[in-house]
Amino acid sequence: MQQGMPSLTALGAASHRAAHQKIEKGLIFRDPLAVRILGSHAGEAIREAERNPSRRRMRLFIAIRTRFAEDLLDKAVAAGVRQLVVLGAGLDTYAYRNPHGNLRVFEVDHPATQAWKRERLAEAAIDVPASLTFAPVDFEAQTLGAGLADAGFDPALPTFFTWLGVVPYLTEPAVFATLDFMARLPGGAHVVFDYGNPPSPGDTADYAAARDELARRVAAIGEELKTQFETRELHARLGVLGFRDIEDLGPRQMRERYFPANAGPVPERGGHVVRAATPGCPKTQS
Repeated sequence: MQQGMPSLTALGAASHRAAHQKIEKGLIFRDPLAVRILGSHAGEAIREAERNPSRRRMRLFIAIRTRFAEDLLDKAVAAGVRQLVVLGAGLDTYAYRNPHGNLRVFEVDHPATQAWKRERLAEAAIDVPASLTFAPVDFEAQTLGAGLADAGFDPALPTFFTWLGVVPYLTEPAVFATLDFMARLPGGAHVVFDYGNPPSPGDTADYAAARDELARRVAAIGEELKTQFETRELHARLGVLGFRDIEDLGPRQMRERYFPANAGPVPERGGHVVRAATPGCPKTQS
């Protein structure tokens, strides 16, 4: 992300969510605000998606990771969770369609991206609910814990974290410092985040091409990919931090859950979305 500018990858993710509503009719994930929050950019985002069928893989992945996170969040709220922290919120719209009157939402993002989002909300006439608190955090000058504390976050309450479209752009130490913060919360924590496997000689040609295209595109806007994980190693490190109840959807599991009628080979490696929880948090099942 360029200094003083909003995240362009956040805009890209929002464009994929909006395009999914139009091209696939929200088949995986329905979001009535996804097009609206983009404003004048929405039409071009959808036309760009239609002109580039190769973007479909990423669009569906983004829809799946959001659906997976929000389905688990519903179950967590039913089990007693009362705080949601949206890390790297970008143009995420959950807080503005939150169906849970007893769920307080904190949106954490860089101040420049958050100011841009608030402009988008105002232009789209999307009301900011009383249940939402903005927590602008510049990680070069402030920790996540300090930023949340300033916003009124209660570490003693069970908390659900969504952390989508962020981990690949962070350094590995930054990823695990954030996870360690969550793991140490006295009220317990759930987290859902996505990650990618590193390149492997066994990668399919189409997956390798899509991965390389994404890497070139985000590097060109100054938001290069920095971190990837081997799945078993990531699970082991989550366990060392104290996370349990780990569920990980890779390409095969996503196909089985969301496209069970589709035939054909599915790569074992690629983009993943994973959930994990600390022992003190209310249990949920996806």
